[in-house]
Amino acid sequence: MTQADQTGNAAGDQTTDLTPDLIVAPRWLIPVEPADTVLTDHVVAIANGKILAIAERDHARANWPETEWQERPEHVLIPGLINTHTHAPMTLLRGYADDLPLELWLGEHIWPAEQRWAGPEFVRDGADLAILEMIRGGTTCFHDMYLFPNEVAAVAAERGIRAIASVIVIEAPTAWATTVDEYLDRGLEVHDLYREHPLIDTSFGPHAPYTVSDTAIERIVTLANQLDMIIQMHVHETAAEVSQAVAATGMRPLARLDKLGALSPLLTAVHMTDLETNEIELLKERGVSVIHCPESNMKLASGFCPVTDLTAAGINVAVGTDGAASNNDLDMFGEMRTAALLAKLQSGDAGSIPAAKALQMATLNGARALGLDNETGSLVAGKSADMVCVSLATPACQPVHNALSQLVYSATRDQVTDVWVAGRQLYGADDFLTADAPEVMERANAWLKRMQTT
Repeated sequence: MTQADQTGNAAGDQTTDLTPDLIVAPRWLIPVEPADTVLTDHVVAIANGKILAIAERDHARANWPETEWQERPEHVLIPGLINTHTHAPMTLLRGYADDLPLELWLGEHIWPAEQRWAGPEFVRDGADLAILEMIRGGTTCFHDMYLFPNEVAAVAAERGIRAIASVIVIEAPTAWATTVDEYLDRGLEVHDLYREHPLIDTSFGPHAPYTVSDTAIERIVTLANQLDMIIQMHVHETAAEVSQAVAATGMRPLARLDKLGALSPLLTAVHMTDLETNEIELLKERGVSVIHCPESNMKLASGFCPVTDLTAAGINVAVGTDGAASNNDLDMFGEMRTAALLAKLQSGDAGSIPAAKALQMATLNGARALGLDNETGSLVAGKSADMVCVSLATPACQPVHNALSQLVYSATRDQVTDVWVAGRQLYGADDFLTADAPEVMERANAWLKRMQTT
């Protein structure tokens, strides 16, 4: 591990003629780039929503004596966490149908409930609750796959969080669309609406190989290449899904997707619990990113993503929570820790996914998967000031032999004290700064009453 007192100026002191708007001064600073680095006596200088410099404390005091400082003397400052796969509106279905296998949970409970309730108001209120939860837990960016992506995008923009809203495609009628053409047309309208937005982007979200036809997948691949949009899809979520695909088509889903041209650096494949050695090699060759949702996989008994083998092969693996109906939270601290511990247990190697790698999976790897690594995912001069402060001044995190290890293995989302996106503070002083939390929760509970009495 690189420590500031060992390297002197591990992050480098960038010189600039600009004056920062704000300087955040934590006890420990973990930039993620360079990897496995913990800095002390360093600060982050912010100007115009960007990281102006990572500078030594004395250097910053001497050069910017008039700038506002926020001292965080018992805190670690990290890049904002990136939730690379969720279904935000499903917070309104949290605990709705627990302790069931995936096929039964989805087919007999979740899909019927969504057919009954999932309209624009449901989506907006559920997304608002999810965003509240994510901001409080240190998530500054999320990728969402759900109906009415226009509503998810609108509330994310209003709250100031970074988001990618999927152009969802599923070959079944919903309140959002009824045909593939309508799903794509309506989704592309959302894409056009947010094309120039600084925080909101769009992707293609074909639900899964078993719910989207060859023709639709080929069309999505063509559009994604033309528009340079990522594709996110549930792939190899369970062994049963793979077996059913072989019985129906004679091919494993990954082979089918490769035949259709879908395996590329634009694809983020979610879950991936049933993989053969040659498929891991294929993913590496095609540049596919894998989105690991360990707690949802565990809760639904879906299987184990071979994270150790994937990372050993050089495949970019990021972390997501999945939806709150199958997790049942949107806690990236819990997900990051579970990903690290589960990889050790599964591989029999205590060195598999060390703390630094787990944090990277929850930050920079997520940014890479979503095509945002030039903008966010690490604390580097020129990137957006998407940052989170976490207090380690709790009995469970003392003494601090290693701030990075304490962050991953001991800290919880409740220890988040400050959240910034593009330099704007969204949470601080124990309060939400862009949302009325009681009002958001009141709307969520109104849905509970409506669903229980109808």
